[in-house]
Amino acid sequence: MTVADLKSAVMALDTEQKKAFILETLQPLAKDAMADPTFLMQLLPVFLAIVKESGLDLQQLIQFAAMFGGGSGAAAPGGAA
Repeated sequence: MTVADLKSAVMALDTEQKKAFILETLQPLAKDAMADPTFLMQLLPVFLAIVKESGLDLQQLIQFAAMFGGGSGAAAPGGAA
């Protein structure tokens, strides 16, 4: 099966099936892909475009991520001073 075949099959899903597919496969796919250190730099603009198109404020997203420990690494140096 090719990437085009997979894309076509996924795009044919209804909205709820697409959501389920994303939630169930994104983390395992990303885990494998992150073995390539340049992949994150390719993924980040895609993710930011999704956030921008959604209308979600980036600052709200950062605050939300911090609630789940996503901001703990950035906060540690300031807190240690």
